[in-house]
Amino acid sequence: MDQQVKILVVDDEDRIRRLLKMYLERENYVIDEAADGDTALQKALTNDYQCILLDIMMPGKDGIEVCKELHEKKMTPVIMLTAKGEEADRVEGLEVGADDYIVKPFSPREVVLRVKALLRRSTQASAVQSNTAPKDIIVYPHITIDNDAHRVTADGIEVGLTPKEYELLYFLAKSPDKVFDREHLLKKVWHYEFFGDLRTVDTHVKRLREKLNKVSEDAAKMIVTVWGIGYKFEVTVE
Repeated sequence: MDQQVKILVVDDEDRIRRLLKMYLERENYVIDEAADGDTALQKALTNDYQCILLDIMMPGKDGIEVCKELHEKKMTPVIMLTAKGEEADRVEGLEVGADDYIVKPFSPREVVLRVKALLRRSTQASAVQSNTAPKDIIVYPHITIDNDAHRVTADGIEVGLTPKEYELLYFLAKSPDKVFDREHLLKKVWHYEFFGDLRTVDTHVKRLREKLNKVSEDAAKMIVTVWGIGYKFEVTVE
């Protein structure tokens, strides 16, 4: 990667920030820090980071508030750092657009691997394809997904999605009417094989439907729950 990757590490504990900074700088990432939510949001809105590691429990604005306010203006990928037992906060974090979460206490090496995986997916999703390559566009009634531009429109209106919401929609839409269970979606979209909460999938589907529904009820209805199994992208002929 020619351009250096900038990451914002947000945690009110100096020890955790120093530890993460040390491990991430070994990967040649440029690390910025914030010790509270207000500072984190200011930095996130005025700088372009490729990833933000965001603690939930902090003085001032908490991580949930920061993530929510950030994603009203920018779609920077966010990995939440949560204490064990903050299950409700983790779910809420995913609902406001976090792409992943890591439970404390954590292994710094796991954090590095999760960051690398998120950056890899973000880079692949936004990569500009060759002019000679066919356009990667999926078109259905009520919804169009331009994968080259990483852009979704529903009934002609652009829909702002987080990177993970986009990946989930794109994955489902590539195989219309095929049912995927939650475990398969975790593996293919989140790349989790041995860890990962199945409710992560449910939360993202809920959030995705809500965003589509604000623009087009018909588009939102295309993401169908198959009870007891998982989800599918349903295309109906009108």
